Amino acid sequence: MLKFASSRNDNVNSAGAMAGAIEDAVGQLGSDPCDLIVFHTTVGHDFDGLLAEAKRRCPSAQVVGCSSTGVVGKDGVSEKARALAVMAVSGMGEFAVAYADAVRGANSFEVAARVAGELKAKNANITMLNLLASGIDIAGDQAIAGIESVFGKDVPIFGGTSSDNMRARTSYQFVDEQVLERGLLLIGFADPTLTMIPVAHHGSIPIGKPFEVTRSEGNRVDELNGEPAWPLLMAKLDLDVNIDIADTFAHLALGQELPGGLTDEYDNSHFIHTIFKVDDERRSIYAPAACPVGTKLWLMQRDEDLIFKGTDRMTEKLKERLAGRTPVAVFHTDCAARGRFMFNEILKDEIVKRLQYPICQGQDVPWLGSYGFGEFTPVAGENRFHTQTSSIYALVRE
Repeated sequence: MLKFASSRNDNVNSAGAMAGAIEDAVGQLGSDPCDLIVFHTTVGHDFDGLLAEAKRRCPSAQVVGCSSTGVVGKDGVSEKARALAVMAVSGMGEFAVAYADAVRGANSFEVAARVAGELKAKNANITMLNLLASGIDIAGDQAIAGIESVFGKDVPIFGGTSSDNMRARTSYQFVDEQVLERGLLLIGFADPTLTMIPVAHHGSIPIGKPFEVTRSEGNRVDELNGEPAWPLLMAKLDLDVNIDIADTFAHLALGQELPGGLTDEYDNSHFIHTIFKVDDERRSIYAPAACPVGTKLWLMQRDEDLIFKGTDRMTEKLKERLAGRTPVAVFHTDCAARGRFMFNEILKDEIVKRLQYPICQGQDVPWLGSYGFGEFTPVAGENRFHTQTSSIYALVRE
C-alpha cells in the first residue's frame, strides 16, 4: 500500500530547504523507503540545487514537481520568494511516472496521449492520475482528452498547472534532475485500496452580457462579437491594449456557463477561463481550454463573501463524502490569484485554515498544495480543467 508523508520548509538556502523537508517527511515514513518525491517550489529557489539535494538524499526515488506562486503544507501557507513543500511517498510498484516537454495549446492532446501511453505501458493497474503541466500555454481540456483516449473517462485526473511569481512569463516543471519549461508530467497511482474524493469552488459571478466567440482555432480566440478579442476586452475594461498581461489578472476572467445539472455540484454557475497569453500582435487571446465558435463568455467578478462562504460549503461537502474517514493524504491546487499577490483582503492563510481544520480534525494528515495557474479537478465524475478555484483532492483508504 502507498504511504504518504509531507513537510514544508522556508529555508532560503535551496539545498538546505530540500534537505530539511526530506528529512522531516522521510522520518514520518518510519522504516518504509522513500520511493517518490513530489514537490512544489516558488521561483526564488535554485532549482538545480533542489533537485541535486533530493537525489542525494533519496538516490533511488523518482523526483517530480513544479514551480508555483506559493506552497501549502499541513502547517499552512508560504508565499515567500523561497518556499518549498514536499510529499514523500513509499510504495514501489504502486505508482509510475511519465513526462514530455514542449507541450503547447495546439499540441496538448497529442502530447498528453503520448505521455499517458508511456505511463500505462509502465503500469497497467493505475486507478488515478496526478497531472502537473506548464501553466502559460496549454489547452487543459485537450490534455484531459488525450489522457482519456488512453485510460478512459473513469480514471480520475487531479492536479494543476505550474506558475511563476504572477508575471505569466515562464513556469517550470521538474523530473529527476531536469528542469523543463513546457513539461507535462503524469504520476499514476495504482494502489487498489485508495479512492480520491475531489471538491472545487471559485467564488466569482458573471456580470453584464456575454461575448460570443466568432472566430477561433483550438484554444486561440481571435474574435469576440466579430472584433479582435484582446482589443475588445481591453476597451471593455478601460485598459491599455499594451498592458502587461499579468496586470490584467485582477480584472479579466471569462466565464463559460456550466452544462446542465452541474451547478449544484460545482456550487457556481460558470467555469472560468483566465487569459495567460496573447499573441504578438495583441489581437488574439489564448484561453486555457478550447473555445469553439459560438461559445458564450461572460466577464466574471470576484465576490469576496462568496469565496469564503463557498469555501465553507466545499469543506462541508467533502466532510460528508469522507463519512468519518480521515484522508491518508490530501493534494491541493489553488489559484495563485486568490491571495496577497492580487487581493490583500483575501488572505490565503484564512482560506486554507477553513479547508484544513475541518478535514484533518487535529490529526497529522500529509498535505501538499501549490498556487498555480490552473486546476485539474473532476466534477460529478467528469474530468475537467478549471482556473481560479480552490481544489482539494482527498485520498482515502477503502
